[in-house]
Amino acid sequence: MPRKKETLTLSVPPGTKEKLEDIAQRLDIKWGDKPSASGLIGAIALSQLEVGQPFTLDANQVKALKKATEVLVDSGSVEEAQILLSLLVNRGNLQAPLRQSLLQKVSQPTQAWRILVDQQIARKQPFHVVYTNSQKQQMEYTARYAEICFYEKRYYLQIWCDETEDSEDGPELHHNRCLRLDRINGILPIEGEWRESLDSIKVYLHFKKWLVNAYEPKPDDLENKVLGEVRQVVRRVVNPFWLIREVFRYGPDCEIVAPDAVRQRFKQEVTKLYQLYQD
Repeated sequence: MPRKKETLTLSVPPGTKEKLEDIAQRLDIKWGDKPSASGLIGAIALSQLEVGQPFTLDANQVKALKKATEVLVDSGSVEEAQILLSLLVNRGNLQAPLRQSLLQKVSQPTQAWRILVDQQIARKQPFHVVYTNSQKQQMEYTARYAEICFYEKRYYLQIWCDETEDSEDGPELHHNRCLRLDRINGILPIEGEWRESLDSIKVYLHFKKWLVNAYEPKPDDLENKVLGEVRQVVRRVVNPFWLIREVFRYGPDCEIVAPDAVRQRFKQEVTKLYQLYQD
């Protein structure tokens, strides 16, 4: 028995019927071999199609969502990052350059380097890393120890490697490297000995004035005690770059006391900054 249908009469401006049929054609909604405007309206009524303008994102929202995809990729949640990128491309009202950039990321699946790194760490297996640094130079490292660390805004891969030529640190730390996960181009497991840790040094810090009480202990603090009017913290440091960035934020209320090599390196950075602002 044929299904009973209701009749709906619509009054629409000239050309509207043709536009509805064009939409029905694109969505493959047909009556026989012809696009069906009635079928299109029926699909909308049955919530088989969504109707409405794409949501519009302001610059801050786009920046936040892009950052979220980076964090997801760094943490190994590649599938979730792809879902978020697809949402931005399909539902966001984006400007052409940004849309094209996101389309490229969606069409070229992101490599889950975090997952591969975690596997090598769990197996205690050395690996070869192909990496592009901030100057667009391709580097190669033989990693014999690795760990994932979070600095400031993102996750990084820290490794102990055979190569030392490009290191800016002293001999105690010139085997350590800190690599951005999104700049890794390849990882290849190799045979060899796995180390137990990164190289490290002890750095003595004196926190003064308000920081004597306000300082919040860090995971790598080995000692933390008040000596007179200062708080002395002994920190395990594997990469002076991040320590120097931290001390800059504290200003004159934090002093690197020892070792002298790290103190002098910070002094050089302060001197360059001073010279930049000289009249």
